[in-house]
Amino acid sequence: MHSLLDRKKKEAGVGTDLSPSSLPQAPRMFSCVGCFWVLLSSALVAICSFSFISPAWIVKDHLKNKDSVSFGLLWHCSESLDHMYRCYTFGGLGRFAEIPSGSWQTSAVLCSGGCALLAVSSLLAIITIFLPSGSCERRVCTLAGYMQMAAVFIMASGLLVYPFGLNSALVKSSCGDSEIYYAGECQIGWGYMLAIVGVMLTLFLPFFAKYAPKEHASPTPVPTIL
Repeated sequence: MHSLLDRKKKEAGVGTDLSPSSLPQAPRMFSCVGCFWVLLSSALVAICSFSFISPAWIVKDHLKNKDSVSFGLLWHCSESLDHMYRCYTFGGLGRFAEIPSGSWQTSAVLCSGGCALLAVSSLLAIITIFLPSGSCERRVCTLAGYMQMAAVFIMASGLLVYPFGLNSALVKSSCGDSEIYYAGECQIGWGYMLAIVGVMLTLFLPFFAKYAPKEHASPTPVPTIL
């Protein structure tokens, strides 16, 4: 009699197991590490872009000197005779070859290329938010992590090459007896320091990319009631 009732309950779906382990798990829409990775990637793209277009990589303090001068990757700013601070590009944006130093040309190519690579990897990181957990998401995260690692080395190389241009004639005319890795009467500006901080923080992005996939975020275990 009991076996007949149990069979009818099973056929009607009354006696099915409703334990948490038997219930279908809803797909995760995001992970905490993944969201932090996306936010940090986007923020570092903005920081690197802002620092690389900044004209304040090498500056000459106007408080200690009669004239104020600053140099960037593509910009040169100086105080004119009417005490107005004006900035202009080296030879114009269309004439890259007129950048006064070959080291600065190399640094501009490396820094802009690394920043572009970081921007693409940031876009891939945003795409992973909308991908379901699985092999496709892991591959995109891995690809973005490798791109971010390459961007770190490229941008760091550009920052190391930039001080070689301090011995150019243009810098010497403004900063006095400047040499490679010595700015003379000038000093390192906030733009160059911001670029260094951005590259140092970018170094952590490949590590977060490894743990960004949603499947790494294990759900909180439900205690079993005996």
